[in-house]
Amino acid sequence: MTTTLITGANKSLGHETARRLIEAGHTVWMSARDPERGQRAADALGGRFVQLDVTSDASVARAAETIAAAGGIDVLINNAGVLGPTRPAAELTAEDALSVYDTNVFGIIRMIRAFAPILRRSTAPTIVNVTSGLGSFSAVHDPERVEFEVLAPLYTSSKSAVTMLTVQYARAFPEMRVNAADPGYTATDFNGHGGHQTVQEGTDAIVELATRDGKGPTGTYIDRFGVAPF
Repeated sequence: MTTTLITGANKSLGHETARRLIEAGHTVWMSARDPERGQRAADALGGRFVQLDVTSDASVARAAETIAAAGGIDVLINNAGVLGPTRPAAELTAEDALSVYDTNVFGIIRMIRAFAPILRRSTAPTIVNVTSGLGSFSAVHDPERVEFEVLAPLYTSSKSAVTMLTVQYARAFPEMRVNAADPGYTATDFNGHGGHQTVQEGTDAIVELATRDGKGPTGTYIDRFGVAPF
């Protein structure tokens, strides 16, 4: 049986990913910063809850200890992310950038550092990093795509970093499958439910990568239609 950990799993894409993977037979650890909301979400789906704040080394370490003691994981899905401030670009500060990157980028680094030793015990170790087409150079330069219309320097650049981290970790850990998933423009709390995709469509790429049983390519970037341009 496959055991999976999802960060930021109490709502939106993380919650739907958990629902689908539990339905597919995975044992799913659903993490959240807020213990009450996280436990309630896990209870509703039949998942396991672990409190985890990806911006805290201590919190990540505690979660790793808890999960290792319970038998470990096969799949790590780095889903937690923040949009950050929506002020005009000229008003953004370095502190704003640190806040966004602390979750979206540094959080992934914390998680991989803590969970790589645990994943190595699996026969099919897998890491899925949730990125965004907003971090794709190809997408943001294409006037036919929705990403072309978005101006959000901190969020978009953080997702470019996530995709490159994916490539680099894939090279560093050839024994694992490390890939990035772009959910696409999905209706969630993140965008005020303005996306044109359903939350199920938005999790297609994530679920695809999480259910390959340690097989297939590594270091790739996909959306629900297949390999995506970066």
